[in-house]
Amino acid sequence: MIQRFRPLLALPLLLGGFSACQTTSRQAADLLVYNATVYTVDSAFSKAQAFAVKDGKFVAVGTAEELRGKFQAKQEVDANGQFIYPGFYDAHCHFYRYALGLRDADLVGTGSWREVVQKLQQQRQQYPQAAWLTGRGWDQNDWPGKQFPTKDTLDALFPNTPVFIVRVDGHAALVNQKALELAGITARTPISGGTITKNAAGQLTGLLVDNAVDLVTAKIPEPTPTEANAALLEAQQRCVAVGLTSLADAGLDKANIDQMAALQQQGKLKLRLYTMLNPTAANKEFYFKNGPVYQDRLTVNSFKVYADGALGSRGACLVEPYHDKPQETGFLLSTEKEYRQLAKDIAASKFQMNTHAIGDSANRIILNIYGEALKGQKDRRWRIEHAQVITPADMPKFGQFGIVPSVQPTHATSDMYWAGERLGAERLKTAYTYEQLRKQYGQVALGSDFPVEDINPLFGFHSAVARQDAKNYPATGFQMENALSRPDALRGMTTWAAHAAFEDKQKGSIRPGMAADFVILDTDLLQAPKEKLRGAKVQQTWIAGERVFGGK
Repeated sequence: MIQRFRPLLALPLLLGGFSACQTTSRQAADLLVYNATVYTVDSAFSKAQAFAVKDGKFVAVGTAEELRGKFQAKQEVDANGQFIYPGFYDAHCHFYRYALGLRDADLVGTGSWREVVQKLQQQRQQYPQAAWLTGRGWDQNDWPGKQFPTKDTLDALFPNTPVFIVRVDGHAALVNQKALELAGITARTPISGGTITKNAAGQLTGLLVDNAVDLVTAKIPEPTPTEANAALLEAQQRCVAVGLTSLADAGLDKANIDQMAALQQQGKLKLRLYTMLNPTAANKEFYFKNGPVYQDRLTVNSFKVYADGALGSRGACLVEPYHDKPQETGFLLSTEKEYRQLAKDIAASKFQMNTHAIGDSANRIILNIYGEALKGQKDRRWRIEHAQVITPADMPKFGQFGIVPSVQPTHATSDMYWAGERLGAERLKTAYTYEQLRKQYGQVALGSDFPVEDINPLFGFHSAVARQDAKNYPATGFQMENALSRPDALRGMTTWAAHAAFEDKQKGSIRPGMAADFVILDTDLLQAPKEKLRGAKVQQTWIAGERVFGGK
């Protein structure tokens, strides 16, 4: 009998031990987010309802029931049925320049030269002690007559204060006589890769294009480190408020990168940064010797090169002349020989070459140089930034040479009103061809080029899929054959943007092992009517499992 009852006596102990094991075997987690529609943007583009985070990374994705059974989280967040996406990645912007420009007169959207002047007068009243009067964002294509302005009014209103106002594309600027004098610019000043504009009488108009702009910017005083840090942190808050967690900052010097890296190390700058270096002699000497930088929130593994200017200021280098100025074709900013040598040097290093190319001639030249330098290496992920006008003959080279197209969808919907005037109807069909580019390479990295465009990535998402402006014009979309699908547009601003930076194994999707960067929206970007996309509101933004915007 003793043998018969021994198992019954042991059963409560076994059950008790099993229960204790179940409790203690739950893994520790820092965060559990549930009650959401989670677009993971993994390889299957799967959806989930919940995920767990530990040490700044996603550790599990599934249902709340599954994850609660597996994890004991320090913090739980009820998403209240809202929609979660990987943190948005702007694949081409100018964050440092945007930050410093927050104190400039905002000239975006001005409808006339008169309105520009009024804003400059207001700016001067607000900052009367500033050494320079600066502004950004004017576009003569938005004004009656569409004529470039001249400096006459600026000379009369601000004779003793240097004035520098940049066109929306960043490739042209208007300055007054005081600024010209400080820069030493006269009617005889030589310039290559740019224009110092003169009137019929040979007098300076104050309009500078591309390399000529640099002659003046070199004279504008730099902000103090304290001023720059304050501006960077203010710019960060604006970025996380629209769901941005990673940025590709296009064109910086080592000192700029070191400054932002210091803020990151202090825990103040939370944003993840992929920084493209200016190809200066100093930058090349240091980084070719020391190699790329791969840190948790900082990547330095590329050089940003300018092939040509912008279409709006007729600095884009075209194969055939401009439709509205048959005597002009634009220009390269350096010689083909210089680009070829630079490509050879970068190919011998571990860095990417990312080249701004707008016109079809600039794109052709750079693509061919890439092909020569890479010699069949198809995963160096060299990039064409903008890739705005591409001839049909050159389009296959993106796939043939393994070149990443890095494009900005809002450029298409900002330029569509006047791009046909520059290019003509037939050549316009070869511009802003995002779907064709995707088919060639298999991916497109999506950015905004802010401050040229708005920082809100949802504006780019809407432009990519609807090919419409903020007023949903045109009703049928602009050249809809090159619209992206909604899943591909989301990939372009998350995992494909990360791929373009060699960061796709660290971030860009919601799956175990990836950085826990995510954004909670009130709108289903994959299902909502297209006219609702730009109005989608960011509820919360998280970086490395830390809430950096919204919530309680």
